[in-house]
Amino acid sequence: MKQDFYVVLGVQHDASETDIKKAYRKLAMECHPDRNNGDKAAEEKFKLVTEAYEVLRDPEKRAAYDRYGMAGVRGQGAPAGFSSTHFDLSEALMVFMRDFGLGGGGAFSGFDNLFGGGQRRERRRGHDVKVGLKLTLAEVATGTTKTVRIKSLEACTVCGGTGAKQGTQPVQCGTCGGSGELRHQAQSLFGQFLTVSPCPTCGGEGTVVRDPCERCGGEGRVKGEKTIQIDVPAGVADHHYLTLRGQGVPGPRNGPPGDLIAVLDIKEDPRFERHGDDLVYDLGITFTQAALGADVQVPTPYGQAKLRVESGTQTGMAYRLRNKGLPRLGEAGHGDLHVRVHVWTPNKLTAEQRKLLEKLGEIEDPVPEEPGGSNFWDTVRRALGLEEEHEPRPRRRRGGEE
Repeated sequence: MKQDFYVVLGVQHDASETDIKKAYRKLAMECHPDRNNGDKAAEEKFKLVTEAYEVLRDPEKRAAYDRYGMAGVRGQGAPAGFSSTHFDLSEALMVFMRDFGLGGGGAFSGFDNLFGGGQRRERRRGHDVKVGLKLTLAEVATGTTKTVRIKSLEACTVCGGTGAKQGTQPVQCGTCGGSGELRHQAQSLFGQFLTVSPCPTCGGEGTVVRDPCERCGGEGRVKGEKTIQIDVPAGVADHHYLTLRGQGVPGPRNGPPGDLIAVLDIKEDPRFERHGDDLVYDLGITFTQAALGADVQVPTPYGQAKLRVESGTQTGMAYRLRNKGLPRLGEAGHGDLHVRVHVWTPNKLTAEQRKLLEKLGEIEDPVPEEPGGSNFWDTVRRALGLEEEHEPRPRRRRGGEE
């Protein structure tokens, strides 16, 4: 079911970042799983509220959502691997903790105490990886699969990613007692203040490695390379980006991996101008084709298409080929291909051509009046500023496609 993120948070479409944050905090407190005894409905609402907040608080994501709706942030119709599904509970809880400033380094114990829960810890998350993805207009029109090879880190196979020497295990941190955080109480004129910070000894993990692995040095990660396939949906635009969850750098000592962010770089096609989902193509035709009409071939992102140029076509007229533009991202249908006509005048004439044109000049009609009753001399007067010029309305025709 489609959800309107503004409705989910109960804010207006022009709501400020402060209003969005205030609405999220109120709803997150109401439907947090620890306050609802693990109720599934409350948990789903908590995840949806958090997802809506993560999109609307980010200016780029919010702009994509306002323009494309769910398709802009979830990639509807795109294959699995994009950020196209709801947050899972752990992701939603991490956002909640970050927004409320509770705990640090991924530790959950800060807001556990807020709700009276037990201790929970989260391993440190790995870094995101950003790559550029070059595409052609033809690949945008049909969608494509790209393969990228990146240098990154991978889990150490000797210690299994724990960072501890074979036969040993990480032990509980003696500084924080395994909680991953340190608490400091301070007295002030306004009463007691409790501050929570990550444990400097274990980095918020709650455990330390006494005997580090010789291969990874206790990090649980080593240098490596990996090949990733990226499925690009049809209709994407330049400088859009695709997010592949969990395809970034793995976290230290089996921590959750970061994401892979693919920034799209679309090469311009010299044949077309792109305007969103619509394309514009400039077609040159001869005088005889313009006067008599003709069937011509025009390029599209999907191959050649036949266009019927009607007799009497003038330079500047435009024909429209429906559904020959680019696919609409995450939606059904395509844009249109607009064909602008330019009547070509030859630079040189053969003797036979000149003779025929001179004969035509003897028998052809005078220049017809322009729309609105203005003739050639009226046009000259307007050019000299002797008469106010009224710009004629553009003329458009529909082309016949077979």
